[in-house]
Amino acid sequence: MRWMWRVLSVAAVLTIALVLFGCAGGGSEDADSSSSPQNDVQGAAESGESVEAVELQVFAANSLTKAMAEAQALYHEQHPEVTFADTQYEGSGTLVEMLGAGQYADVLITASAGKMDDAAEAGYIAQDTRQTMFNNDLVIVTKEGGELVGKDIPLEDIAAGKYTLAVGDESVPAGNYACQALTTVGGYIEPSGATGPEATGKGGEFSETLKSKVTLGGKVGDVCKYAETGEVDIALVYTSDVYRMGGVAICTVVPGDTHKPITYPGAVCAGSKHAEAAQAFIDWCMTDEDCAQIWEEWGFERA
Repeated sequence: MRWMWRVLSVAAVLTIALVLFGCAGGGSEDADSSSSPQNDVQGAAESGESVEAVELQVFAANSLTKAMAEAQALYHEQHPEVTFADTQYEGSGTLVEMLGAGQYADVLITASAGKMDDAAEAGYIAQDTRQTMFNNDLVIVTKEGGELVGKDIPLEDIAAGKYTLAVGDESVPAGNYACQALTTVGGYIEPSGATGPEATGKGGEFSETLKSKVTLGGKVGDVCKYAETGEVDIALVYTSDVYRMGGVAICTVVPGDTHKPITYPGAVCAGSKHAEAAQAFIDWCMTDEDCAQIWEEWGFERA
């Protein structure tokens, strides 16, 4: 009789074990096979692959403010493991100075080749990562709805002092391009006598006719504001600033042969802790077709 109870007890234990195994999902057919970015990251980690969350610090020229914010949001949507620190938007010269002062960045994008040259010479970027990312145009703008909207304004009329105008100061690439253009009509004189694309747009002075007509701005956004508020008749800014700032309308596109090509070079910073991820972001900005629509919407052309 005792033997019989032992047999029944063993059978009961085996039955309970089988039931528990079934509840635990021992069958592979019942496994959840759903996929998501989070599951992919977790699955990669479980399989031994390295999936590192990365936060990139971008230094970008002021004129990229709104376009870059949208591009970063799209990039994070496509690459959830990558986030962005508070992107620093400043004049290109200021960005280079910030790097020189020891501030950290993974990516630098300037509004002129000259400012990127300065960063390269100082060792702030990895030179082999440098590439031209965008092109832009220099335009003459006026207050939206003002009497000058749609009026063709030649550089000769500006040099003759017919209008008050705002341009960027020497630290602002848009100001350098504006001064280069004005050298072709005698409105700005460089010590070397260089004109047009051969000029630097720095180190010279405005002509006597124009000197009292000019208001300088420390940022291209400030230059736009001077025209928007009517403080000046016209301003020389980028096409992208018209989309970004609003409140101004284009009078004339400044002839491209009067100044150096307006390009936006980008590079991975020499001290980047996430150089591979930084390079991947730059490459994506140049190749992703959804991102291309963002640049176009804000007045930029991919190089």
